[in-house]
Order: sequence, then structure tokens, then C-alpha cells
Amino acid sequence: MTSTPRTPARGITVPVASPSTPPARTVGGYTLLAKIGEGGMGVVHLARRGDGPRVALKVLRPAVVGDDEARRRLAREVTSLTRVSSKWVAEIVDADPWAPVPYVATRYVPGLSLHDHVHEEGPIEGRDLTWFAACLAEGLASVHAVGVLHRDVKPSNVLMEGRTPILIDFGLARVADDPKLTHTGWLLGTPGYLAPEILYGDDATAASDVHSWAATVAFAATGRPPFGRGPSMAIMDRVRRGEHDLSDIPQPLSHLLAEALDPEPERRPTLAAILGWLRPQVAPAPKSPPVPPSVDRLTLPYAAAAAAAAPDAQVTDVLPGEPVGADGTKLITEHQTVVDRGGSPPPPRIVPPSEAPMPVEQGQPPLAERTRRATLLVVGALLCGGLVAAYPWIGSGILLLAVWLLRSGSLAATAAGERRLVRGRKWYDGAEMLVRAPWELLRSLPGTVLLLLWSAGIAVAAALLCYALVAGQSITLFACGAVFAASAWTGPGGSRVRSPLARVVNPISKRWRPWLAVTFVLLVLATGLGGYAQARGASWAPAQDRPLSGPSAGHPSGTVAAWSS
Repeated sequence: MTSTPRTPARGITVPVASPSTPPARTVGGYTLLAKIGEGGMGVVHLARRGDGPRVALKVLRPAVVGDDEARRRLAREVTSLTRVSSKWVAEIVDADPWAPVPYVATRYVPGLSLHDHVHEEGPIEGRDLTWFAACLAEGLASVHAVGVLHRDVKPSNVLMEGRTPILIDFGLARVADDPKLTHTGWLLGTPGYLAPEILYGDDATAASDVHSWAATVAFAATGRPPFGRGPSMAIMDRVRRGEHDLSDIPQPLSHLLAEALDPEPERRPTLAAILGWLRPQVAPAPKSPPVPPSVDRLTLPYAAAAAAAAPDAQVTDVLPGEPVGADGTKLITEHQTVVDRGGSPPPPRIVPPSEAPMPVEQGQPPLAERTRRATLLVVGALLCGGLVAAYPWIGSGILLLAVWLLRSGSLAATAAGERRLVRGRKWYDGAEMLVRAPWELLRSLPGTVLLLLWSAGIAVAAALLCYALVAGQSITLFACGAVFAASAWTGPGGSRVRSPLARVVNPISKRWRPWLAVTFVLLVLATGLGGYAQARGASWAPAQDRPLSGPSAGHPSGTVAAWSS
């Protein structure tokens, strides 16, 4: 027997209960005043306990802390992050991972996000820009000082309190190790502000946060993302290549940002170096906990707060089921206001460029290491030249195939990183890459053909120069092979060749002994192949006909060389 629902009388509101929504308007003793943001990990409310100060209270979704192990990880991270004490960070003020409805409360900042601030008031300029960059770096340093990475520094995670940035949404992150969450893509960040090593699937480091800091400062200065707009894959490809636009940012700040946006993490300046240059630029000098020495691996990120809005927004459910935006965060900005500038810090003092010291660490590898890299690449090109000189057809075929495979592999790795950004790591990722390999080979073919034609054209030019200098056949072939290899490294689309090889060349070049051993072996091979070609001539097998050869009855092979040495 079924019952018909009764229609309420006119003027009476009947609350509709949701299975996933607690009926109460309080969590952990906090009264929920308004929903001010939402992310994949939970919903953020403006809340207050009694007559205390207002806080940004994040109510965590059940999937995030669904078991005791996840709650223990969350509790450990909360313990670490409660030690963050900085006026440039919306630090944690209260949390209870073991509550029936777990929550994390952070300091409430009643200001616009940097993204909205720039769109409403325009880019930050002059002294305010330097002040912004310094304060944001100080806030990031205070998070690193307790051994935590932010991993998602971006304009929507920076609130403007007057003209001072406040960093939000920093790490409670070991909960992100939970395999139940990897399919959601919640903790992955935003294209254009993620460091390239994260896009490749590598672990984040302190250098990753430096890259995101620089991209955020560049947005504040120009009002546009430094790597442009468009499809996510296009943006991430520009990030990997380091193709940023800092044209409207004044020097010397643009130089510092360019170094911090370097695709190679080891070449970026450290946060200590950045602060060493920024602190003298502003007065009074910001204060922060000391920056620890370089940390290779810190904890993963987690959302602990969200963007803030005015308290007059309507009260909402604790855990509503609205869809989350593409970047994992849904912000309500129509009610946000900018706080009075009267309480902002005093204006900074810009030191003239002649007096301003540059960062102590420029982020470049030592000169010796850069020299070793260059030497190793030159020796590799010589080996390619020796291979072509000794075995022209076979050597040329090997070089063509290598360029094709390297570019295809780079595209496949990029596609795999894109999939991980969307749905996290899966056990079948390796098998999927293998199945998709034919498509990646086909997809890379147009760019590969363009690069090969470019490289072959330059190699022919080198051959003509050798002909003009009356060089012999072996020398000409040697020069063609070496120039072809160098052109494939630097030509259009060569980044897809450099990227996989750099993962081998760079580690070898860091220390003298491995570099010396590899360089010696390559040099011996190059010399041996070149000497073989010079002494015995090129082996044109499997086809013995040389290019531009004509028939000759007296020649054993039926041909005579038209351009012999």
C-alpha cells in the first residue's frame, strides 16, 4: 500500500531532507552562516562559534575521510599545519578529523580572490606588484618551513586583503595518497600554473611551488595567464616548453620570473634566493619563519580553505550535491567585497635597480655541469656523424627512426600525463600506453616529417659546403650526420626530441665520473666509425649504389661513383 504525499498548506515551507545532507546548521559547534566556496574535497562555509571570530569552515566529504586510516593521515597533517603562523597565510585555527562530520577551520579573509581582483581593478603595478610578490613568497615560505608543499598556487587560491595577498588552500595532503581519491582528479591543480615536472607525472618538490608562484605573480602583473589560454593540452604543452609571455612585466622582476618558470626544476631559483632579492625591495621587510634547506620530497597538497565572500549570502546545505567546476573549485564571487585599504601595510619602498641585489642563486646549474651537458651532446652528434659516414643508408635510417620514436614517445608520455590529471593513476596505465602506441606513432608523423625535412635541408647545406671545400666523401658524410643530429635537436618540434633525451643527459652530467665514462665511450665509437669510413670507405649496404651514381660496365657493381673522394 502506498501513501500519497500531502500537499502543504499555502505559506508553509516544508524542508526537504537529503540522504547526504545533515539536517543541522551547525558543525563542530560552529554555526554555518553562508556557503562561500566548494571544491572536490568538501564545501567551505562562513561560520562562527558563539561570539568568536568568523572562520572559513571546510566540511569534508565522506569519501575523503571514509575510514580510520584516512582520518589518521588527516590528523597528522593537521598537526603539522597548525604550526604555520603567518599573516600571509590563512592558517588552520581548528579541526576535528574524528568528528561525525569532519571539518577543518581556517582564518577567514573577507576579500576577493586575485583572479577576481585583477578582473575588477586591473593588473597590479609598480610598488604594489613588488609588495604582492614578496608577501606571496613569504607565505609560501612559511608553509614550506613546516615541511608541507602547497602544490596548487594559483590566482583563485590567493585572496586580496587590501593590496596584500593571503595564501589559502594549502596542504592537508597525505589524505591524497588514498587510492579511493585518485580517480577524481581533485588534487591535481590547474593547467598553466602546475610545474612541468608534475605534468610529466613526477613528484612535486619545493621547485614546483616556485614555478606556480612565478606564474601567479605574472598573472597579477599582466591580467593574463603567462602561458596563454586555450585547450588544456595546448597550455600544458607550452608549460613543458617554457613558452611564457612576460612582455608587460618590468625589469628586473620579469627576469626573476623567467628564471622561476624554467622547465627544468634544478635551474629555477630557490625560494630563499627569491626572498633574498625581494626583501630588500620593500619596506618594512616582511618577516617569516626561516626557509629550510632544499627539500626533495614534501607532503602532497590538500584543500584546507576556499575563497571568501561577504556574510550576507544565503545559508546552504552542509554538503550539497552541485557539480564542481573544471578546476575542482566552485567559487561564489557575486557577493565578494574588497576590504578597506586603510588597514593595509605601509607602501613598499622600491630600491633603484642599481642598488637592488640580484638573487644569490640564479637557478642555473653550475657552469661545469652545463659544460658537461654541452660536451656530451656534441660527442653524441659526432657519433651520429660517424655512423652515417661508415654506413650511410643504415645510419640515416637509424637516425630517422630514432627521431620518430622519440617524438612519438614524448607525445605518448604527454597523453598519459593528461589522463592522470583527469582520473589519476591506474594499474592498467602501462598496458593502455602500449595499446595506444600505434596511434601516437601516427599522430607524431606530421611534426616528425617537418622536423626531418628541416634537418635534412641543413645537412644538405653542410654537404654542399664540404663539396665547395673539396672535402672527401667520408668527411662529407660525417658532417651530414653530425649536422642532421644537431638540427633535429634544435629544429621545429625538436622539444619532443630533447625532452626524453634530457632525462638521460642531465643526470649523467651532474657528476664527473659517469659523464667522463659515457663521454669516453661515445667518443671512442665516433672515432672508430669515422676512422673506418676514412680507411675503407663507406659501406652502402644493403644497397651498394651511391647517390648520384651512373652505370659503368667496368665497375664490379655496375656503377661508378660520380662524387668519389
